[in-house]
Amino acid sequence: MTAAIRLKGVSRHFGSVRAVDDVDLEIREGEFFSLLGPSGSGKTTCLRLIAGFDQPTSGAVEIFGTDATATPPYRRPVNTVFQDYALFPHLNVRENVAYGPKVRGDPGPVRRRLADEALDLVALGGFGDRRPSELSGGQRQRVALARALVMEPRVLLLDEPLGALDPKLREQMQGELKALQRRLGIAFVFVTHDQAEALSMSDRMAVFNEGRVQQLGTPQEVYDRPQKPFVADFVGSSNVLPPEMVERLTGKAARASLRPESIRMGSGGVSGTVARRYFLGSATRIEVASEGVTLNVLLPKGSEVPATGADVSLVWEADALHVMPGDDHG
Repeated sequence: MTAAIRLKGVSRHFGSVRAVDDVDLEIREGEFFSLLGPSGSGKTTCLRLIAGFDQPTSGAVEIFGTDATATPPYRRPVNTVFQDYALFPHLNVRENVAYGPKVRGDPGPVRRRLADEALDLVALGGFGDRRPSELSGGQRQRVALARALVMEPRVLLLDEPLGALDPKLREQMQGELKALQRRLGIAFVFVTHDQAEALSMSDRMAVFNEGRVQQLGTPQEVYDRPQKPFVADFVGSSNVLPPEMVERLTGKAARASLRPESIRMGSGGVSGTVARRYFLGSATRIEVASEGVTLNVLLPKGSEVPATGADVSLVWEADALHVMPGDDHG
């Protein structure tokens, strides 16, 4: 599959701060790709480098096989949906969406047709005469999408576009964004710090920390087989077991990831004492103290939940314990 975006040894330094540190990354044409990481991890800086809003200290940015490192943003076949939407409050919805075609020099009737087609694409047909202040958060987000898509980019960059939405609307918009990307068939590059968003929407994802890619893969690969303790802890909730405990269990002295939902009560397993219980609605999470380690266990609704202070035995399938080859800074 053709590479839509390729970062080749890209770094961006701000004084002594390495916001992006020697990143190699390939984003394929037509895929939904997420850049996931905590604040300050380098993901948004990478997006800005792809957009052309910033220049790398070293390395190259290629777009569809062409070196675009020195190409200004308006000449790149990409467009960006910003976190705050950046809509013009004095323009109505149609005028906001038609702004790009207007700057490009398209005549009025063409601008109106393109804007209305883009609004139809995001299910806002008939909203063209409203002001942004008359729209809900989800509707403003759709306007920002339409404004980006009206220019027919080959890659759409999205900088945490769902961050301002309430949880229910956020979940709805995740599905709509994914469906829209499938319908358009172009690459979406989605920046988020929310691991649930990245897991549910991505074809592939890159997990960032300290300016570097810690792991690259499908959501299933990253979740089930984290390569580093940071990834195991950040992507979902995982028990990261210390080398001495893993050596006793497997014979190999290395850290390992064990997901809470993979653990169940049984006999002949790892013994411990229930320290705390948390009712979560659809499940109950318990903390079990064992060999100086706290293990989080997720019990499905309807399971028997042991009392605080109870002695328990924990078991899991052999392949649920994933020994990690990497460390936090590799």
